[in-house]
Amino acid sequence: VGKCRSFWRKHRKKILVTTTCLGSGYLLYKLYNAHTRNLADLERELANERHNDEIIKTQMKAHFENIQMIADVTTLPHALRRLSSRIAEEIQVSGVMETLSKGKGTLVPSEKLHLWNELKILSFTRMVLSLWSVTMLSLYIRVQVNVLGRHLYIDTARGLTTSHLLEELDLIDREEEKKFLTSADYLATNGMPSLISDMKRAVKEVLKGKQLNDMLTTRSLEETVIRILDVFMSKGSPHHWVDYLMMAQDATMSPRDTTTTSVPSSDDATVTKLHQLINETREVLTSTEFTNVAEISLKSCTVALVEEMEKQTGLAAGMQLAKLLPQIEKTVPEISAVPDENRFLQLIRDLPEVQLFFTLLYSNMPL
Repeated sequence: VGKCRSFWRKHRKKILVTTTCLGSGYLLYKLYNAHTRNLADLERELANERHNDEIIKTQMKAHFENIQMIADVTTLPHALRRLSSRIAEEIQVSGVMETLSKGKGTLVPSEKLHLWNELKILSFTRMVLSLWSVTMLSLYIRVQVNVLGRHLYIDTARGLTTSHLLEELDLIDREEEKKFLTSADYLATNGMPSLISDMKRAVKEVLKGKQLNDMLTTRSLEETVIRILDVFMSKGSPHHWVDYLMMAQDATMSPRDTTTTSVPSSDDATVTKLHQLINETREVLTSTEFTNVAEISLKSCTVALVEEMEKQTGLAAGMQLAKLLPQIEKTVPEISAVPDENRFLQLIRDLPEVQLFFTLLYSNMPL
């Protein structure tokens, strides 16, 4: 015992320092181990999040491509058939041409002039109306399917976990989804009468100074079509043309037709998913960005239409307006052809501005 006490007194300082160092080292070791484990857990968590993000991005990209295909393969062909049929029913050009053909030698000059002027207005109305309708309907339908896809994107980003797949998420009631997509027929079923009336008014305004024996060239025909579109789009209230494509927003009856339609406003106590989708679609259509895309698409399709007529006629060197009218009638069906055979729809799809617009529409939404 005495030796131990003597040893302790002699080496106490060294023992205390050594013990303190060993204790501190052990404590630092434990802290380091805990920190290392926390870092490893954090890295695993971040890796899992990155993995989940990649899954979401991959699935979202696939879904985006799928809904573009839905627009091209399913919704658009059906709507185009109804649209083409309705335009042919409402704008009867063949009857006037037949009367002119059968009346050779029997019609007095005033009757012939009246019929030719009527044919001029009807032919240009049908051509420009077909061009506008097909262009805007294709853009409208693409807006619809992207709004649907965007909702799925938001719901997925908010609620997807590692145990969920996109297929397990139900965006909206199937019946409401069907009603939303079939509303693309509104133009052909409800909006057509007022559209024809307003388009014919624009055609008459632009063509009132053009005589049947006036010479038209590729450039002058293109300028004429664009002028008609400008007059048509600028008449009435801003974005008035949206009411041709879809039901009026805060009204129980559209002022343009006699079909009763009810759309609750966004401040109603309860707004169904269907009405939310409709309201968001209208917001997109009335945006400056959509207006710009629509103008670019209409201009590009006008140029393509005139180029097509130039290939089939001597339009480049100049052609009398009266001789151009039958050629217009031959070309018009190509505008509303089925998507697989429709160069105008392909042209719209391939426009960089259109592709960018719908990519942003689908993905760039605040969550």
